[in-house]
Amino acid sequence: MTKVRKFLFAGLFTILFLDAYSVVNAQKPLQRGDAQAGSQKSATCVACHSSDGNSLSGQWPKLAGQNEKYLWQQLRAFKDGSRPNPVMAGMVQSLSPQDMADLSAFYAEQTMSGGKADPDLAEHGAIIYHGGVPDDDIPACMGCHGPAGGGNGPAAFPRLAGQHAQYVEMRLKIYREGAMVSNNAEIMDDIAYRMSDGQIKAVASYIEGLHRVSNN
Repeated sequence: MTKVRKFLFAGLFTILFLDAYSVVNAQKPLQRGDAQAGSQKSATCVACHSSDGNSLSGQWPKLAGQNEKYLWQQLRAFKDGSRPNPVMAGMVQSLSPQDMADLSAFYAEQTMSGGKADPDLAEHGAIIYHGGVPDDDIPACMGCHGPAGGGNGPAAFPRLAGQHAQYVEMRLKIYREGAMVSNNAEIMDDIAYRMSDGQIKAVASYIEGLHRVSNN
């Protein structure tokens, strides 16, 4: 089997497998939020994530344009401890379920700012993102997150396009260490475990610049 055919096969297999998973995961109900109310409640989030959800530092994720259900599930996970994070645990402690739904709706309505991929890494990252690495049993990222990086809202698979490379790299390494226990962690742990530092860095960089592809 040629390398190109292997990439295509890996991508197709991932899409078919995870489409079935998304149908199951989509059954989890999303509490509807009020974006306007969420805007008023976001004051305490500004220090890390900025007023419009586009964080200025790569150590903090961009929330703008993120899938609403994903945001809502992560806030709940921070509060119930299933996604351990000492900073976020303190931030969400006083939030009600409606507060979390409102904040999720607000950030989902914002527009994610652009980023730029490292030209020395982008080509390698694109191959991994769209075709995976069949020889290492690494599936294509687009199987869950879409060819343009928009994610899968009903399945709560996050948007990746435009996200800080630093943050994506950090999260992938956490998954690789098996230290993430939030929603979908089992899928990502298994994938990231097979990824080298170089592969992680390349795909993270490509993801930051992916908005340029998706906007063309």
